[in-house]
Amino acid sequence: MTLTGEKADILRMLAEQRKNFLITVQGITDEQARKRTTVSELTLGGLLSHVVGNERGWMKVIADMDETAEFDMSAMAEEYVLSDGSTVAGLVEEYARVAEATEAAVAEMDLDVQVPLPTAPWAPERAWQSARFTLLHILREVSQHAGHADIIREALDGGNTTRQMAIDAGMTIG
Repeated sequence: MTLTGEKADILRMLAEQRKNFLITVQGITDEQARKRTTVSELTLGGLLSHVVGNERGWMKVIADMDETAEFDMSAMAEEYVLSDGSTVAGLVEEYARVAEATEAAVAEMDLDVQVPLPTAPWAPERAWQSARFTLLHILREVSQHAGHADIIREALDGGNTTRQMAIDAGMTIG
């Protein structure tokens, strides 16, 4: 099935932002992925772990439609960490599987359906939002963290997403 319209646009933009994010981890080692390069606690590996888990988690929220769900606070500590058992390559492969599952789900999804959000300490009352808004939230997360990751990568070894995109397009960078 070939999607058109709004679903196609959302998935295209999400794919573009995933691609931009993944440029920031091209060619780095797992050791580099765990290295802090700024005053922030964020690392490339931690951000990669987060965007994979974030997309998977929000797509599960949409699929489950659980009116009793609560945000898992215990998972927060590990969310932004490239664990000892994880690798950049493994997370990149997992991200591809998550993206494929998202695309399949969106193809069948009613974007207007109202999704019950998990309650959390900062949102103790149940709230609802459209599946569309939830997808746009995923998009915002990937985009925001792609920017974070670009800064971290530049501090790590001078890598730069825009420069790499030009190189990948066959342009000569002077």
